[in-house]
Amino acid sequence: MLIDQQAGTVTVEGEDWPVVADALPRRTFAIISHPDAGKTTLTEKLLHEGGAIREAGEVFSKGNRRRARSDWMAIEQQRGISVTSSVMTFEHQGIRFNLLDTPGHEDFSEDTYRTLTAVDCAVMVIDAAKGIEAQTLKLFEVCRLRSIPIITFINKIDREGRSPFELLDEIADKLALDTAPMSWPIGMGGMFRGLYSFEEDRAWLIDKVGGALCPTIIDGAGLDDERLLAAVSSQTHDGLLEDAALAAEACPAFDRTAFLSGDMTPVYFGSALRKYGIASLLSALARHAPPPQPQPALPEPVEPDASDVAGFVFKMQANMDPNHRDRVAFMRVCSGTLKRGMKLGNSRTGKTIGLHNPIFFLARDRELTEEARPGDIVGIPNHGTLRVGDTLSERSGLAFTGLPDFAPEILRRVRLDDPMKIKQMRKALLDLAEEGIARVFRPLEGSNWVVGVVGALQLEVISTRSEAEYGLAIGFEATAYETARWIDIADEPMRKRFIASQRANLAEDGDDALVFLARNGWELERVQKEWPEVSFSAVRERIRQAEAGK
Repeated sequence: MLIDQQAGTVTVEGEDWPVVADALPRRTFAIISHPDAGKTTLTEKLLHEGGAIREAGEVFSKGNRRRARSDWMAIEQQRGISVTSSVMTFEHQGIRFNLLDTPGHEDFSEDTYRTLTAVDCAVMVIDAAKGIEAQTLKLFEVCRLRSIPIITFINKIDREGRSPFELLDEIADKLALDTAPMSWPIGMGGMFRGLYSFEEDRAWLIDKVGGALCPTIIDGAGLDDERLLAAVSSQTHDGLLEDAALAAEACPAFDRTAFLSGDMTPVYFGSALRKYGIASLLSALARHAPPPQPQPALPEPVEPDASDVAGFVFKMQANMDPNHRDRVAFMRVCSGTLKRGMKLGNSRTGKTIGLHNPIFFLARDRELTEEARPGDIVGIPNHGTLRVGDTLSERSGLAFTGLPDFAPEILRRVRLDDPMKIKQMRKALLDLAEEGIARVFRPLEGSNWVVGVVGALQLEVISTRSEAEYGLAIGFEATAYETARWIDIADEPMRKRFIASQRANLAEDGDDALVFLARNGWELERVQKEWPEVSFSAVRERIRQAEAGK
């Protein structure tokens, strides 16, 4: 390793990486939405507004032009959907933003759920034409369970859609949230002429010049400002005045205390594709989003101002760089100042791990960091020593909570086209299972492994990535099993009797935990009645301590 302090770079294995170290305020947030609401487009436009990229998908760092789309996997670019969470760290106006782009498709809800455990705020993207959709509602409920404050961005207002009041009413009715409109569209769809910011007293107008849209910003503009009157038609201006008066009457004023408690959402309008309203949204994140918050843990919550370093692994990603077969653990820093080279204890194994090359992310691009503070998301390259749910800390006996596993809803047997590559196939499946893409079950009887997933699209991801990253052509076949449950038996003699009785239906998962595979709901119910002392769990909490957690 060669460090060049003057150039601000470090050379690791022949590669020059920028060194990042600072003590800026942090804002760590996720973007959630239903598929096709514009979440990934909004992610890139926020990066553009924050100066992290010059144009969507392109990063300029230390003079080098690099690709850094949040959807960086081949299958994501081919299908036009996000299938894994991406982390993007950037700085803007004296604040470090840690942005987590999550999959919108319900088949990847587990990855999204775990990602939401690592953030302090969420931006909820709603399509102006479709309103609140099913997956948006599910993700909102996850945020509510964790008391995550939500900022709402109503997208695609330059297209024909529902009225702003109808959308605000739907948010209030379906989500039981007070809505505080912070901006307002001047016209909608084909009549869209710009945005008016209530909190900034600013009008943002668009004009067509030579066929292109050119924005005009009027600072300090009241609703009766002559410049605003001159820029839009009298009909449009009258409509804006009427809407503003009605919004002031019908909607409460923004209350940050209510927002932080999850009772109110500030609402911003815009178009991610056209970059309308993006600056206001980023400014709102800086002003209103909370700083790093306490994190649930045993024996007590971890406060961000605690001096000792502590964090938890919420995501694994293999083969971000296929040439090096790398394996990176994504860790949320919860307290203390993490410094490169320090050693932290792993509560699951009881062993220490050296953080020699902690990294910050801009999608798949990386920057080696000298230090990280509460709220930061760091990557820890490792070779299978870390898993999702691991607690890393300087304090012994600590374990973060709230990172569950969910029982899969689809079970399939793996079919390998080349039987000579059985060893490589098992390695690939275990790697992908550790990322949380799927569950891998090894039956106690028989040699055919079973893969369990939440949604069918995950099977396509496994197949595609196995071929692209491991050179394996695999398929899936129907299995006799329909559902899976984790087994917990405190009494050891009873455990042995249960295994002997149900051995044909038992398997071990990637963590060597015992799993019951049921052929149908009737069989599961029957076995539960026969063994009332046995716990059959559809959700497993990832509390992993070397001593207390066993």
